[in-house]
Amino acid sequence: MAKQNQYFPQTVPHPGKTLEEKLNEMEMGPKEFALRTGKPEKTIIAVLKGESSITPDMAVQFESVTKIPANFWMNHQRGYDEYLAREKRQAVIEESVTWAKKFPLGDMIKKEWLPKVSTIQEKTQEMLVFFGFSNHTAWEDYYFKQQLKVAFRISLAQTKEPYAISAWLRKGELQASELDAEEYSENKFKDALPELKTIMAKHPKDFFNQLQKICLEAGVKVVHTPCINKAPISGSTRWLNDTPFIQLTGRYNRNDSFWFTFFHEAGHILLHGKKDIFLEKVDYSDKDLIKEREADRFAVKWTLSEEEEEEIVSTTLLTDAHVRHFAKKFDTHPAIIIGRLQHKKLIPYTLGRDYFEPVVFE
Repeated sequence: MAKQNQYFPQTVPHPGKTLEEKLNEMEMGPKEFALRTGKPEKTIIAVLKGESSITPDMAVQFESVTKIPANFWMNHQRGYDEYLAREKRQAVIEESVTWAKKFPLGDMIKKEWLPKVSTIQEKTQEMLVFFGFSNHTAWEDYYFKQQLKVAFRISLAQTKEPYAISAWLRKGELQASELDAEEYSENKFKDALPELKTIMAKHPKDFFNQLQKICLEAGVKVVHTPCINKAPISGSTRWLNDTPFIQLTGRYNRNDSFWFTFFHEAGHILLHGKKDIFLEKVDYSDKDLIKEREADRFAVKWTLSEEEEEEIVSTTLLTDAHVRHFAKKFDTHPAIIIGRLQHKKLIPYTLGRDYFEPVVFE
């Protein structure tokens, strides 16, 4: 929804200035005005100098003496206070400009993650709104210093592109917030895996809608977030409160890569705890590398097991008919077979490319 144009004056005088003009008109000094309103003279002088605000009580007292309604004085004070707040906000935005320039702003606007605005100050403001932070130091506390560890438990400080990665992660969170999922059930998610494997094998046009629906029924949120410049990520897994969340890109636009990534991330949910965040482009500890290998083995099991792979490899001559036969036998997709054999350099990359299907998200 387009924002309505709003006018914010460049300067707004303190209401004490208007009071000073009114007292001059009434030919009344601060001392007499203080006496008539029942306020200390030093309080009236502070208001006239712009050093103190007009309170509701004062506005009512001023009304009796100046014949100007109390709501005028209150609205005047409110307008001045808002002006000061906007001045402070503008200073914060100016301080955050350098931070905002580190993000792939052009790509984010192109993908409509951010609205189309002109100035870098406007873009900076939109970046703060996008992340839900009041200033850029809050972003650093969250993504670098992990000050809110219950929500984000890894630091992006050591990654090559922390700004782009954080933008991709944040977009996924916003997408996930729009989904309604059932309460997570580990058993339901496990029971859903065979059905998801069958969808993988058929790879219908609405594969992602089916995938997302089945996962939501098991309490798992799955979203597609396109890759963004400087963050060539395939997938990520984390928990949003008590809901497991898988974020996928379809980076290589190949069904074999997409489904392996999905089952890899599903493995993290079922094998590892809520405290972990799994994300490409992050330098993992040895302990986390073990978990990555465990997730890989889980994905192998559900896409094409090692035993199934051995049976295929034992075939003397792998023809198109053989590939389709094994795909049907093992309830997988021919592209999964070809991709695995290519990855292990058992067949050339030029062989079987026609089996790969694009990953198109409706």
